[in-house]
Amino acid sequence: MRGAGGGANLLALRSHNTALVLDLLRGAGAAGISRLELAEGTGLTPQAVSKITARLRERGLAAEAGRRASTGGKPRTVLRLVPEAGHAVGVHVERDEVRAVLVDLNGTVTGERRRPLDLGAQAGAVVEAVAEQAEALVAEAFGAGAREASAASLLGAGVALPGPLDHGRGVLHRVTGFPQWDGFPLRDALERRLGVPVVVDKDTNAAALGLAVTGEGGGSFAYLHLGTGLGAGLVIGGTVHRGARTGAGEFGHQVIQLDGPPCACGDRGCVEALCLAAVARGDTREAARVLGTAAANLVGLLDVDLVLLGGRTVAERPEAFVTGVGAVVAARARRGGLPGAAVPVRQAPAGARGVAEGAAQLLLAPLFGRGEG
Repeated sequence: MRGAGGGANLLALRSHNTALVLDLLRGAGAAGISRLELAEGTGLTPQAVSKITARLRERGLAAEAGRRASTGGKPRTVLRLVPEAGHAVGVHVERDEVRAVLVDLNGTVTGERRRPLDLGAQAGAVVEAVAEQAEALVAEAFGAGAREASAASLLGAGVALPGPLDHGRGVLHRVTGFPQWDGFPLRDALERRLGVPVVVDKDTNAAALGLAVTGEGGGSFAYLHLGTGLGAGLVIGGTVHRGARTGAGEFGHQVIQLDGPPCACGDRGCVEALCLAAVARGDTREAARVLGTAAANLVGLLDVDLVLLGGRTVAERPEAFVTGVGAVVAARARRGGLPGAAVPVRQAPAGARGVAEGAAQLLLAPLFGRGEG
């Protein structure tokens, strides 16, 4: 994957006005959109749109999609986005497995790989495992021309894993259960190994970004991820809320039972410890009740519009979790006398690879003005 100069050049195109144009091109689909419509939709002058679209065509990001009759004068040329002109790798690192996807500019998955992983292994071994999955994806997608093709279109890799971590610097903190990762510069290590830009974020934030980009969650929602751990991704006003130190969303470590069972974080009575213990003994109803209690706390604090549930543990019993969590959230709303219906609780639509797809959006979304990455 080294030498992805072309992909880096795509990142150099990032600007507010270019993002506005790219987003409208993507939204228009294969039917395309005219320069006049781009000017109307973005508020830019026709001259500015012409300059931007000329650059996009030069880089292969936009192409003609035919001509469309106009109300007067000659037919207008319409342009479309070229999805295959750019790609991003999205990687979801769990405590026991790594899943990687390759997506095009539309966010469509064009390749996927997964393998077991021990997050407790030496850092070098984990970095190598992640890099190998990313490189294998690119090789499978582009075949013999993998190096040349990736150099032309690969934007980089987004990597999502359990927190807490410093999103801005790409440095891990004391990952729950794996304190040896504290202070490890994962982003820099992967950039050196892969030779492409890398963005690192929490798994929950990545999934929430993916949902926000596709419009699945609306402008204000909480994504709760229950897998080998428990965390939250928060979207407020259409933007992922990471907090002042990028540490927001450590949802699993709110204490809901004083002097409760010990948690891997070092505290006692955390919702993660209680919920995972219930899952381990096969008591899905209790796990949902515990998760619902914590979800109701979050709804009460933030007044979000929607709660989405995801993660492989939820995927095994989605109905039980959605029903159980929803019942607790609704009961809290009734007791509080809140106006209107209770905040709805639904299963996140992204499925098992939702975090990996969201990780790819850490690279893609900023190109379209949909997130800072």
